[in-house]
Amino acid sequence: MTNVGIAGIGLYLPEKTMSAKEIAEETKGRWTEEAVREKLGINQIYLAGEGEGTQEMGALAALDLIENTGVDPKDIDVILCFGEEWKEYPLTTSAIYIQDRIGAENAWGIDVQNRCCTTVTALKMAKDMLVADEAIDTILIAGGYRNGDLIDYSDPMNSMMYNLSAGGGALLLKKNHDENLLLGSHIISDGSLARTAGVEVGGIENPYTAENVEHSKRTLKLLEPVKMKERLNDVSMINWMKCIDHALEKSEMTREDIDYLDVLHMKRSGHRAILEDLDLTPEQTVYLEDYGHLGQIDQILSLKAGLEQGKIREGTVVCSIAAGIGYVWAADIIKWGKADG
Repeated sequence: MTNVGIAGIGLYLPEKTMSAKEIAEETKGRWTEEAVREKLGINQIYLAGEGEGTQEMGALAALDLIENTGVDPKDIDVILCFGEEWKEYPLTTSAIYIQDRIGAENAWGIDVQNRCCTTVTALKMAKDMLVADEAIDTILIAGGYRNGDLIDYSDPMNSMMYNLSAGGGALLLKKNHDENLLLGSHIISDGSLARTAGVEVGGIENPYTAENVEHSKRTLKLLEPVKMKERLNDVSMINWMKCIDHALEKSEMTREDIDYLDVLHMKRSGHRAILEDLDLTPEQTVYLEDYGHLGQIDQILSLKAGLEQGKIREGTVVCSIAAGIGYVWAADIIKWGKADG
């Protein structure tokens, strides 16, 4: 039976950061530094600077992966880019930009987008492609994120997005790698929330005008905050647990088998609640309070941090979970180390 394993990890973080104190100051007194740290769970976030565009940070993470693994870029068959749509040039294909930057001349590339769920989604897509297509042996998943550029900290309705950070991530998947196996996954989406959050200005429905162009620079926001929050209160944790349980079932495992939770950044109380629901301890995860929320890169960041801190080792069962505005929930299971048998 064909298996699919993770053969490499790459990460890129900008040098510039923004502290909890600076975030509090940008809220014009609505949030204190202590509340940003303790309630929102943010010590600092990363800010992209000059030359650190979304596409470029994805390429830099891919180059980091290549340096870490020694893989020949010419051996990459496909590039799935999860990079965000806020990028250097609209309507350019980020996967193809990364292909050129890393010299993967034999690959083809495509952009995929599921907001902050996209890494977990792309992992499923990559595994399915590797299993189904005899001609594909190696897939690179990579992309960048800097949606924090679009946040107006003075808008109190945006507090759930004050954690938006910046960076790039990459994973390499190989057919019959016999290590770090990607097992079951499950995804749920709720179309009733499709337009409850997004960028308000600049699309077909609300195009740029001379009057709104300055305001439009920071209009990533909750478009229907009451509807979104009420619906999420009703279904979010339920859907996450459904994703986790179905991914485990497809992996022939149960919740008791989870050793490490690879989880995106969220407010501190939400993080604790998920650990409690899964009967896990803080030592079985990494809380990304020193990084903020790098969108779909959080799972790559947490995986790397877990390895560096010795929380992920030979035989560790990793459960990765994600959620993205739209709204989408996802989970997958990775068995770290050499494959059994």
